Amino acid sequence: MPDRRAIVAGLLATAAFPAASQGARLQKAISTIVPFKASPFPYRGKLPDGSGPFLDVDANGRHGHTSPRGGIYWEDETYRDRSTLLAIPKGFDPARPAVIVVFFHGNGATLQRDVVGRQRVVAQVEASGLNAVLVAPQFARDAQDSSAGNFWTPGYFAKFMAEATPGLAKLTGAKAAKFEAMPVVMVAYSGGYNPAASVLGNGDIGGRLLGVILLDAVFDESGIFADWIAHHRKSFFVSAYGKSSASGNAEIRQALAGHGIDASSDPPRRLEAGTVALLASDAAHDTFVTRAFVGNPLQWLLARMSGFAR
Repeated sequence: MPDRRAIVAGLLATAAFPAASQGARLQKAISTIVPFKASPFPYRGKLPDGSGPFLDVDANGRHGHTSPRGGIYWEDETYRDRSTLLAIPKGFDPARPAVIVVFFHGNGATLQRDVVGRQRVVAQVEASGLNAVLVAPQFARDAQDSSAGNFWTPGYFAKFMAEATPGLAKLTGAKAAKFEAMPVVMVAYSGGYNPAASVLGNGDIGGRLLGVILLDAVFDESGIFADWIAHHRKSFFVSAYGKSSASGNAEIRQALAGHGIDASSDPPRRLEAGTVALLASDAAHDTFVTRAFVGNPLQWLLARMSGFAR
């Protein structure tokens, strides 16, 4: 079930900080958690390899999924949360060039407790100075499961983004058309690699994707990431990694070398078209979103995007 306290807190925040008038900078930060119709879960389809249904357990009508790491998780506890976090930093100006940052959380997470609180994703986006809004869907709730759910289905992520458009417009006071064409930066931490790889493999948002940031996240699907980099040389790709995903990043580096692409090992001075960097770190996996090759790595990287200053 959705985190009711988080939803209520978000609604109160929206009520306390009314949306800006058309074309005006926001005077207060806005953060809310709302249910989406086009959410990753519930999901009643098959596994992406077609080997069987996602919900492979039926206990007297109660459905569950067998996760390789977590065992059986029940749909009514883990795979029914439709929550999505929408956040607008103070000073966001819809009249200026802007981007949508989409964040895919990892295992064992909820939006309010982890994405907002522990990992400080909302705070990092605001502190970056980027003229950006944040969208973060809930995947498997507080579970050791990286499943993408409906995002495995081609075209579904585009539906999710289309649903985010009117929500962002309402919060900011800008016209929906502003967000429909806004470029996107996709960020994935840890188990967020699975939905990220699905979105890239399906090509759901095409030319809108400015770049990808992975935070200790290449646990599989290295071929999809390498192929996307090779065929999207006008976009940027940065993967910061620790010991947990070192082998997956090594596979990406090797695959890129086969395409004649040399991935940098140094933190980029600027995030721009064609930037490809694989950044090693000795930081712990569990705190990687707040401490990696630098403190607050998401903030550090977003601050290096040019052309979208708040």
